[in-house]
Amino acid sequence: MGKLINIDNGGTLTDIWVLDGENSYHTKTITTPYDLSKCFFEGLKKVSEDIYGKEDLRALLQSTDHIRYSTTQGTNALVERKGPKLGLLLNGGDRSWCCDDDQQRALFDGLLGDRIAVLPADAESEVFQRALTDAVNSLSASGASRIVVAYTGEDYAAQESALRKAMLRAYPRHLLGSVPVLYASALCRHSNPNTRLWTSLFNAFLHPAMERFLYNTEGDLSQYRMRNPLLVYRNDGYSGRVAKTVALKTYSSGPRGGAEGALAYSRYYQAKRVITIDVGGTTTDIGLIENDRIVDNRYGLVEGVRCADPLAEIVSVGVGGGSIIRAENGAICVGPESVGGAPGPACFGMGGELATITDALLLMGLLDPKTYFGGKLALRADKAEAAVRKHVAEPLGLDVPSACLQMLDAWAGKIADGIRDYTDITDDSVLMAFGGGGPMGVAAIARSAGIASVLIPRLSAVFSAHGIGFSDIAHIASETVDGGDGDALSRAFDVLKDRVLRDMRTEGYEAEECRLEAWCDTEQGAVDLPITAELSLADVSLTDERLLLNVRAVKAIHHARLADQADLQAMTAVPEGERSLLVAQESTQAVPVYRVEQQQAGAQASGPAVLEEAFWTCAVPDGWDFRFTANRDILLNVTSQRQTS
Repeated sequence: MGKLINIDNGGTLTDIWVLDGENSYHTKTITTPYDLSKCFFEGLKKVSEDIYGKEDLRALLQSTDHIRYSTTQGTNALVERKGPKLGLLLNGGDRSWCCDDDQQRALFDGLLGDRIAVLPADAESEVFQRALTDAVNSLSASGASRIVVAYTGEDYAAQESALRKAMLRAYPRHLLGSVPVLYASALCRHSNPNTRLWTSLFNAFLHPAMERFLYNTEGDLSQYRMRNPLLVYRNDGYSGRVAKTVALKTYSSGPRGGAEGALAYSRYYQAKRVITIDVGGTTTDIGLIENDRIVDNRYGLVEGVRCADPLAEIVSVGVGGGSIIRAENGAICVGPESVGGAPGPACFGMGGELATITDALLLMGLLDPKTYFGGKLALRADKAEAAVRKHVAEPLGLDVPSACLQMLDAWAGKIADGIRDYTDITDDSVLMAFGGGGPMGVAAIARSAGIASVLIPRLSAVFSAHGIGFSDIAHIASETVDGGDGDALSRAFDVLKDRVLRDMRTEGYEAEECRLEAWCDTEQGAVDLPITAELSLADVSLTDERLLLNVRAVKAIHHARLADQADLQAMTAVPEGERSLLVAQESTQAVPVYRVEQQQAGAQASGPAVLEEAFWTCAVPDGWDFRFTANRDILLNVTSQRQTS
């Protein structure tokens, strides 16, 4: 059994987690958005040094079964509108169905503008041929670098197929050049044309950002003679080859990794309600695990617009470790702008001059310049102090320590507000904090939100990458069918089954190695469908006239494992030393520092204290205690009621 490598590429940092038998390794590297292959391979080199004692990328890759990669680059491209100019071909003059609300209208204008053309119905007529030539020339002249075809009507798929043939006759590939034409029916067979349209527009917009990097990286990896090609982790919780991955499936795939990990941990700790916060450099992603499932939307929201794909119900708050904090109109403002990985917070000493929570926590004593980021990123307290003084303290008439305390309250409060806006906070709610910035202010966030129990995974710093380790390789296909027609349902199942098994063969797996799953999306929700031993659809009774049939083939691979549960003997956690921590205005206190790697399962102590791992640090305030579980994760609990009041 070879190694598993999971990589979660974020806007500020890129996380790498490796499973090697019973051992796991992890590291982080600064994301290089100008060349994603640089941080990709730098991260692999760093973790190979941890495994072998010296850098040996070839040995690492040749002993690896699978590399799974999750990226936010497509997501960021959509948020920033940094993508191709799209053109749209319709088969009718009525465009009202294209936009259902103001959010869709604004996004429609942003992605398309006036690059829209309408074609007549008869694809064989001379009038149609002239209209097609005029439409394509018009869209190309207006700057469209990708054309989306989205037809309406009962026979939309047949009409789009006829257009495709006409397009190939009129514009052979060598004449149309580098302007791809994407047909909505080839991507999505949902019965609602608005859903088909937006699913196709999003996919067309995201594709270039994914394509350039992933295909180049796959080619670079092949030089090392890896056992299997690069896999892309998707927002449905599964992975597949680059060539078999739809671009839209990369949207919010990193947060999905965190959600899958949180689901595994909620089961392990038998927690019924887990609110997750994934604190990155730019944003905090908030999610929910409830009653043994990831809370999701059947029709996921992309930039506030529904698409055909289900997505975990994760919301982002514009605040993270690199969020810019400043004084405005006599108050402290946090984000949504971020300093990013470069130049980063002022304390990074890479040219940044704006204040962030990272700068404040350094000045408060929580972060140690000698150990931060594994001791490989020296922090500059003088730069941090200058930034806080200029942008927060002086405008508000505060000294620097007071400014830092108020910065933490404002930063934590904004995340707490995001949690309250997202879901109700109940007595049994557990706040699970991960991401590089998750633990550092989690007690302040919990106090502001009124939550008394906190879980910090030991692998918090790379948790989304770690969470990918609980997933498998799979492919899915869908088709709209008449649920009342059993024969039509069976025929559609056979077509979809052949399609997903063919896709799995391109991954290197035969049908007998895969598990088949089938279900229908109905107005009442998802309905699982039984499959016979002969891989046919068993007789079912469905009454919906139009429903979406889904078939998935899954190849199980080895997963991340959590330690066996055990009755632990309580013992006192052993501190490594002390650190002077600012706990109140003009009041510092020497508190013990506990290295997470050195603690045994069952170790426990009370705050005030500092917990520290190579890539994260956590302040445990007075009135809280902590203990290490069998999996050596950390549970924090309030022991003083005033901490949640």
